[in-house]
Amino acid sequence: MKDKNTHNLRNILVALLAFYFILYTQNVHAFMIDDINSGEKSLRVAGAKLSVSDNIDTNIAAIKKAIDFAGENEADILVTPEGSLSGYTTDFDSKKAQEGLKEIREYARDAEIGLALGTCFYEGDGKCYNQIRFYDKEGSFLGFHSKILLCGNHNDPHGGEINEFASSPLRTFEFEGVTIGGLICNDMWSNPMCTTLHDSHLSQQLSKMGAQVIFHAVNGGRDDSEWAIINWNFHASNLRMRASSGGIWIVTADNSYPENLKSSAPSGVLDPKGNWACPTEHKGVQYFVYTIELTD
Repeated sequence: MKDKNTHNLRNILVALLAFYFILYTQNVHAFMIDDINSGEKSLRVAGAKLSVSDNIDTNIAAIKKAIDFAGENEADILVTPEGSLSGYTTDFDSKKAQEGLKEIREYARDAEIGLALGTCFYEGDGKCYNQIRFYDKEGSFLGFHSKILLCGNHNDPHGGEINEFASSPLRTFEFEGVTIGGLICNDMWSNPMCTTLHDSHLSQQLSKMGAQVIFHAVNGGRDDSEWAIINWNFHASNLRMRASSGGIWIVTADNSYPENLKSSAPSGVLDPKGNWACPTEHKGVQYFVYTIELTD
């Protein structure tokens, strides 16, 4: 009888040990999965290759359409071309631009879309900045990047936007737990034909500052000449090389006006190896969306 009780007790202990072993291994597995996933993030980005004009009302309508696209495709944030609200100029109606900015910000907030909005803007210091203005999904202003490598000719004295726009220091922003940065057109490639400033490798600087994604607003000159092809190739190769050298994602959107011509640079998403993850057509208004998978 004693041997039988001992045998039964042994079976119960074995069963309990087996139960606790299974429970322990499941908890450890769940912990490991959670630990692995904790280092993973994603950011769904949208871009709009818009036909930018000097008419603010027309630009507002175009940006709203882009926000609709971003919302329908469940994007987190939308990037627009350089000067997409104000037009690429210092000579715009500042009050109308401010009213338009408020309208766009509220429209994006209602759609729960963050913004990397390209526009020229007069700040409280009375100076005009060529900006990307960043907003979160709730419409809160995160700050702006202003164009640093301003364009100018090689005359003496220099002419061009270098005499018209002010600049501010390079910085990063936090969006949905991701460190991001902004660059505007020539900031990315420092085209020697249209700048007198040295190439400070701003994309590399942003990478060293911890940025994982760069939003790039573009509005380059274009025509149907041979030099337009040369400039296109220069811009395209710089985008790939700088994404690769910085190990950073680039989300870029150019102006599509005039729509019968190829834009000044490609638009879409480049991965940190310098490959096009999401390219667009080279002519006309285009929209794109892509989910970027990030690791800490």
